[in-house]
This record gives sequence, structure tokens and C-alpha cells, in this order.
Amino acid sequence: MKKQLKVLTLCAMLFALWAFAEAQQPKKVPLVGYLSANAPATDAIRAKAVRQALSESGYVEGQNIAIEYRYADGKLDRLPELVAELIRLKVDVIIAAGGDTVILPAKQATKTIPIVMTGSGSDPVKAGFVESLARPGGNVTGITSFSTELGGKRFELFKEAIPKASRVAVIYDPAAPGSAREVKEDLPFVARAFGFTVQPWEVRSSDALGKVFTAMNKERADGLYLRSGGPGLRADSEKRIIDFTLKRQLPSMYTNRRAVDVGGLMYYGADVLDNNRRVAYYVDRILKGAKPAELPIEQPTKFEFIINLKTAKQIGVSIPPEVLARATRLIK
Repeated sequence: MKKQLKVLTLCAMLFALWAFAEAQQPKKVPLVGYLSANAPATDAIRAKAVRQALSESGYVEGQNIAIEYRYADGKLDRLPELVAELIRLKVDVIIAAGGDTVILPAKQATKTIPIVMTGSGSDPVKAGFVESLARPGGNVTGITSFSTELGGKRFELFKEAIPKASRVAVIYDPAAPGSAREVKEDLPFVARAFGFTVQPWEVRSSDALGKVFTAMNKERADGLYLRSGGPGLRADSEKRIIDFTLKRQLPSMYTNRRAVDVGGLMYYGADVLDNNRRVAYYVDRILKGAKPAELPIEQPTKFEFIINLKTAKQIGVSIPPEVLARATRLIK
């Protein structure tokens, strides 16, 4: 009996020592890779929204989660190198903070590390990133905003805001995935439904903008539609385009939300901040063991229609009251 008690006591002591040792072992802090095609300043709003949402889910950067940020500063050819750096760091998940131009190099670089989309870019099924929205089937999941599919709604709102407009210049970079197809095939079709003629202008680099502006002056468009994306239409190019519209008093519609904050007239698209908050949901699920192949891709449920009234006044445009009433935000 005494021998049995000694054995039991020894086992209890060993178990206690093992439990103590386990408690002293530092827990592995999850490592998240954040990959963006933009510069840190340009991407700041999105990154902040993701961090805030992660915090609301219980993840505090520097405490129980670590994030490695990699920014391409608009140089898309750097993205494969930046993805490789994140892979070498053995990140647990990669947040693809951007559209197809960011998702594609990430997917090409790894078939095992989960990749979370933030809602930019084209249809992920058509782009070949996933098998279906309900069951992605690979290592990519997240949010899709179908930005390239919203052209019809943007033209509808443009027509309601500027009823007399008939010729719309469309500036785009054909190097951006989905842009060429949208501008050459989709937009002309939907534009005709609203009585518009599309004037497409390719911009492959910021150096080409001067010639495009000169040609546009001759064509005398009634409005401008900027299809963001691609190396030729970085934030600096976007600002030059906005300045051109202000000088020419040209009404404009943008696919990039930040454009209206720096002088663009109108933006319509998915609620960017809401999308970025949902990114944290996917990161949390994946870190807790969920497989991206089985996490359905979400489509946006909230959309924004933003009008810059200061710009409207500057270019001498009077937006009809019924259109102003539909706006989710007015910049005054």
C-alpha cells in the first residue's frame, strides 16, 4: 500500500512539474503578413481598419499577434519578392491588401499559406483564384467587392447627377487585370443604356498623362470615369487626373474611394471600411484552425455613394436634390 502511495505521489509531482513547465513555455504568437501594392501612406486607412477590427476580435498587435507589413510603393514587379520575404518569415496567413495585382503573385508563390482577399479586384472565380464563392477550394478566401462589375451602377448615378452629359472619357491602365475587358467590352454596353458614348484612354505610365490630357481637350468629353488600378495609375497619377478635372470643370466618377477625399466629384462602390473589418473575421477563423478552402467568400452588403460638394461648387455643377438624397456621405 505504501509503495502504491509513493508511486502515486511521484506521478502527481511529475505531472505538477510538467504542468508548471508547460505554463512557463511562451505561447506562439501568430504571425500575419500584410501585402500591399501601394505606399504606406496611401494604404494607411485600410491597414488601420484591419488592425482595429483585429483588436475588436481580441488580437492586439505586439501582444498576442504580430504583423509583418510589406509595401510595393506602386512598383508591382516588387510584389513577388515581397511575398517571398513573408513566406521565409513563415507567416500563418497573408492579407492581400489590394486587387488582382496583389492576389495573383501571392497565390503563385504559395499553395499552402492561407491568403485573405480584402475586397478589391475582379470576380475571383473568373480570375481563377477560387473554384466557387461558396467553396473556394484552395488557399484563397476573403471578401470580393466585384468592383469591375459595378460600372453600370456608376454610369446610372453619373447620368442622374449630370443629366446633360453624353460623352464620357474613361481613363484606365490595360496592365491592370480586368481593366481592359471592362473598358472595351462591359462599359460601352452599359454606357449606351444611359445614352453615353465612351472615349477610352490608355495610361500605361504617369508619363503618358500629359498626352492624354492634350488629346482629351480636343475631344471635349462631358465627364470622366477613372478606372483605378495598374502601375500607370498610382496615387500620384490619380491626383493629377483630379487636378485636370478641376481645371477643366469636368464632372468625374471614381472606382477608388480615396479619390473623392482629394477632390474627385463622385465615388460609388463597396463600403471599403466594412470590407476591411470583415478581413479580421477570416484571419481569426484561420488562426483558430479553419481551412480557407471551406470558408465561403463574402460579397459586400454595404455600398457607398459619396459626393464631394466642394468640388461640385468649384466646377460649377449643381447636383439634383434627389441624387444628393441617395448619397451615403456628402463632403462639404
